[in-house]
Amino acid sequence: MYKWDFSSIWEFKELLVSGLGVTIAVAAASILTGLVAGVFNALGSLSSNRLIRVPCISLMEFFRCTPVLVALIWFYYALPILTGFEISALSAAFLGLSLYAAAFYSEIIRGGIVGIDPGQREAGEAIGMMPREIMKRIILPQAFRKMVPPLVNQSIINLKNTSLVSVLAVPDLLYQGKLIAHESYRPLEVYTAVALTYFAILFPLTLLVRHLESRFAVKH
Repeated sequence: MYKWDFSSIWEFKELLVSGLGVTIAVAAASILTGLVAGVFNALGSLSSNRLIRVPCISLMEFFRCTPVLVALIWFYYALPILTGFEISALSAAFLGLSLYAAAFYSEIIRGGIVGIDPGQREAGEAIGMMPREIMKRIILPQAFRKMVPPLVNQSIINLKNTSLVSVLAVPDLLYQGKLIAHESYRPLEVYTAVALTYFAILFPLTLLVRHLESRFAVKH
């Protein structure tokens, strides 16, 4: 029978705390950046100008169809070769996660906008509203109700994806867990603690998604 001993990793608690801080910081930065980029990319993908629409759609589909781990490794190892500029592991992680998040946010936002009844836009045009006014006052407020739950859900996925940055030696929670497991010789306890830490952060967020899905549910 295996004897659990979490006390042996208590002396490394500072590493776990610092790793958690890095995880939250990377997640927050990539989510916010991805959300902003996703908004612009979604609007660009709906543009009537082909020179704007095609690159936006291509960017969105490329990252949606590419594993995030591949994107992280590409930015860290391949981008410096192509550009001639060195890039830190943290910067590569930020770029990869942000663009990956932007691709999915973009599709969620685009879908929310497209899902609004065309008659709403026509009604705005009928009373003389400009396209920007229609988007701002009619389309987006209604689309927002549909977007919120999937946007929060995607943010949860993005936070879980931060665990992949450990392959680039970014000192996140999982990477620090690996170091502690190596030093303490208690991998079962260490990875259990890491898993429980992720669960403690993510489970309340999943409950929030359920609440938002109920609150913003479209009533027919």
